[in-house]
Amino acid sequence: MTKTIIVTGGSGQLGQSIRGLVGSDSGYLYLFPNREELNLNDCASIDAFFAGKEFDLIINCAAYTAVDQAEAEPELADQINHMAVNKLAKMVASRQARLIHISTDYVFAGENFKPYIESDKVAPQGEYGFSKLRGEQAIESLMPNNALIIRTSWVYSAFGNNFVKTMLKLASQRDELNVIYDQVGTPTYAADLAQAIIQIAQSDGFNNNTFKTELYHYSNEGVCSWYDFAISIFELSGVSCQVLPIETKDYPTPAKRPHYSVLNKAKIKQAYGIQIPYWKEALQRCLKVLEDNH
Repeated sequence: MTKTIIVTGGSGQLGQSIRGLVGSDSGYLYLFPNREELNLNDCASIDAFFAGKEFDLIINCAAYTAVDQAEAEPELADQINHMAVNKLAKMVASRQARLIHISTDYVFAGENFKPYIESDKVAPQGEYGFSKLRGEQAIESLMPNNALIIRTSWVYSAFGNNFVKTMLKLASQRDELNVIYDQVGTPTYAADLAQAIIQIAQSDGFNNNTFKTELYHYSNEGVCSWYDFAISIFELSGVSCQVLPIETKDYPTPAKRPHYSVLNKAKIKQAYGIQIPYWKEALQRCLKVLEDNH
């Protein structure tokens, strides 16, 4: 029997990446409601969309991700990243369905000295991180079983706005750029995360048994600063632009960023046999897609 999977946030980087990877003959029916059909800003819209709808899994890729703007719009960030997630979790639980929810490295303070594991202490530094953490907590409280929360970091893709596309655009306008070198993490190519999510969603272990709700981490492998990331973007794309390293204090923003948010991926690799590519190799593939689409 065909399983129905609803992907929220289908117009975002991860949603579009999932859409690009799923075929129509897999025994799974993927639905990608647009914002007019399902608006997570509006609880009535959520109720109306799911009224009488049967589904097996929700993959929640929708999020308020404007990190700095969240400081000025905490209620809106909370509505999308927490209250709407609360509602989705109730909806999934009432239908004995399953949920995969995407969260963030911003739930951590960023003061670690080694990659964060799932059970490490959380301490968000801003409204965005707090709203995402409250979303995680809502799922854990409402769905003790059959939910996965996947934290990720530094997401980029061929879609939407992201660091890779911003750097390439700025390099076409300037000879040199200042980029922060004292924030360290790992870029995540949305296509790789999408592949991992699909692999999990279609696995026997995920579909055939009741399982305890779990937290997982996923990013590409390796470690870099934003400065290293920018250097690699230009080197791999053959763009000539000088990158100057600066400290966070030289580029103040409304929201505080974690200084170190490398994620340990051992748990998801072991649980689902996920193969994770190195970040620079993933970047090369994304740049090839951008070049081909140009």
